[in-house]
Amino acid sequence: MAVKPQTDAVIIGMGWTGSILAKQLTDAGLNVVALERGPDRHTQPDFAYPRVVDAVEGSIHRKFLQPLNNETVTVRHNRSQAAVPMRRIGSFKPGTGVGGAGTHWSGCHFRAMPDDLRLRSHIEERFGLDLIPDDMLVQDYPFSWEEMEPHFDMFEKVCGTSGRAGVLNGQRREGGNPFEGSRSAEYPLGPNPDYLGSEMFTWAAREAGYNPYPIPASNASASYVNPYGCQMGPCNACGFCSDYGCLNYSKASPNVNILPVLRRRQGFELRANAQVLRINLSEDRSRATGVTYVDLETGEEHEQPAGLVLLCAYQLYNVHLMLLSGIGQPYDPVTGTGTVGRNYAYQNLNALKLHFDENTHHNTFIGIGGAGATIDDLNVGQLDMRDAGFIGGGILWARQPGSGPVRGIDPPPGAPSWGRGWKQGVRQGLLHSCEFEAQTGVMSYRDNYLSLDPTYRDAWGRPMLRMTFNWKPNEAAAGQWYVDKLRALIAPLNPLAVDGEAKAMDESWNTTSYQSTHNTGGAVMAATPEGGALNRYCQSWDVPNVFAPGANAFPQNHGYNPTGLVGALAYWTAEAITGQYLNDPGALVR
Repeated sequence: MAVKPQTDAVIIGMGWTGSILAKQLTDAGLNVVALERGPDRHTQPDFAYPRVVDAVEGSIHRKFLQPLNNETVTVRHNRSQAAVPMRRIGSFKPGTGVGGAGTHWSGCHFRAMPDDLRLRSHIEERFGLDLIPDDMLVQDYPFSWEEMEPHFDMFEKVCGTSGRAGVLNGQRREGGNPFEGSRSAEYPLGPNPDYLGSEMFTWAAREAGYNPYPIPASNASASYVNPYGCQMGPCNACGFCSDYGCLNYSKASPNVNILPVLRRRQGFELRANAQVLRINLSEDRSRATGVTYVDLETGEEHEQPAGLVLLCAYQLYNVHLMLLSGIGQPYDPVTGTGTVGRNYAYQNLNALKLHFDENTHHNTFIGIGGAGATIDDLNVGQLDMRDAGFIGGGILWARQPGSGPVRGIDPPPGAPSWGRGWKQGVRQGLLHSCEFEAQTGVMSYRDNYLSLDPTYRDAWGRPMLRMTFNWKPNEAAAGQWYVDKLRALIAPLNPLAVDGEAKAMDESWNTTSYQSTHNTGGAVMAATPEGGALNRYCQSWDVPNVFAPGANAFPQNHGYNPTGLVGALAYWTAEAITGQYLNDPGALVR
């Protein structure tokens, strides 16, 4: 096995967190090697028109998603079942290649609510801890919203996020989210243009007494240059955000907003097609010495020694590598001991499709990935959880990310399955219909967790990651409650028909149909080693030169999309490394 020269830091994965850490650490003078299992990608030529908007390649063949033939997860609903491998992209879409999921995301860019970050304390103060079921694991984040605010702000500036502030320096402002934490600055860009469904939602929400506001979106509403000098062009609403790279430099991504600067730095080296197999530890297992990876182009294994190891892969694979490498104690759901694999959670999304007559033109082939309208009037801090009958929070929203010529084929219920009637149904679904959605948080539970599979192995002989997960009554109740609120909001719009239902109380998680790429937890941050695998700086309690910022650090999932908090965590972690760890290497929380 070839041994590469020692580097200051090795980064595993080059999505949002990897790119942010690489930028901040090279700013501090460190030499950084980044290892990405997928291919290298540039906006040009990889996202060039017309190839990038090939719907068969993007939405059917899944060009930008992780191929599951070499590495996947096994899935089961409970511990009594034998897990089986997920061999086809279904419920979620892990990215691969330089840019990661930050390449093919839609662009919704929320900050977590203040009460999301102190959920256990919020419940205790307002409702009492007896509200929490015995099998539910609810934790506070080990930092405050005020500590995270500068990092939320920085990530928005890097992404050129479009939106409207609702609370700026403690003052409420018309047209924004009146319930958000106080911001130190306005969004870098104003909101994106509305579309018809968003206008309908906004009108209906106001009629219901709610406070609608534009969804914060990292799809540029105008030309923009970020703090790094990277340029963005205004979004042209092509409808190819989700599943695709952006041809127009309009959707924020590591490829557009950070990597153009990184690629020019002598202290930064990017190795694509480099599959990390494990993190190597010292004999006493108290320190990481580097990583072992395989060059997927040659098949050769290499060792990369490093002073710091930064886990910046997709959430699932950060946890997988920690388990494979023996970093931290694996979670045991029977005894409740161990932390690596615990607190796995997901996102609960329920959609209603509204059908209108032919005089109402929605034209859903037009789309801006993250744009639309939403409300927070029913979210965590505004919600009477005891009265509602569940713990958590959520949002109602209307988005139009673009239906696409293949995935947009969605005739209304009752349409014929072929012939002229089918064509008319497709036309109706594409041109005269829109979707409103209810998205809620998902709590962590004692028996929803990640572990190593005892049976199945990947292409390199490693145990696959096993996911044990199912919906719980709390999440089913939340989905039904929010969908009921959504139906009431829709009623004044008088659609011809409304298609869709909330998940049933006894419905199990379906791995085959797409729901959300918002997987969270498994290696969470906590105030004590007993509460999670990571401390407040996303540093391993057990191996202090290993950091794992990302959605894996969420103790439970909130009602928002996770990307805004993921990016802020990366800046928070980078600040701790450059401002504290480099001066005094070792545990940052003692």
